[in-house]
Amino acid sequence: MPRLMGVDIPNDRATVVSLTYLYGVGPHIARELCHKAGVNPLVKARELHEDEVARLAALLDKDYTVEGQLRRQVSQNITRLRDIACYRGLRHRRGLPVRGQRTRTNARTRKGPKKTVAGKKGVKDLR
Repeated sequence: MPRLMGVDIPNDRATVVSLTYLYGVGPHIARELCHKAGVNPLVKARELHEDEVARLAALLDKDYTVEGQLRRQVSQNITRLRDIACYRGLRHRRGLPVRGQRTRTNARTRKGPKKTVAGKKGVKDLR
């Protein structure tokens, strides 16, 4: 298993697909990396030579923000929003959707599993 930026990428997949297992590397950046490093994107990751893996690692380190550094940057941005108490920061603090999604229904990913609240008993009509 080739190891890039502290992450084992899968052996049995094409290089361009295995690179997407890195946090911050999507399909477009993976193709771009293969092109810049001169690596065939369709070759299985196990068939990469050490020098090709080293070229990919050097490019990732030099030109892109990925893995730990990107995670740290994202968490610092969220912390900054929380500290200045802007609307987005308050939504992060409360664990609610941040980008304007509805919360009356859905939003289960952010809010967690349903918490059932007992309904009000209906008052019977007295006639």
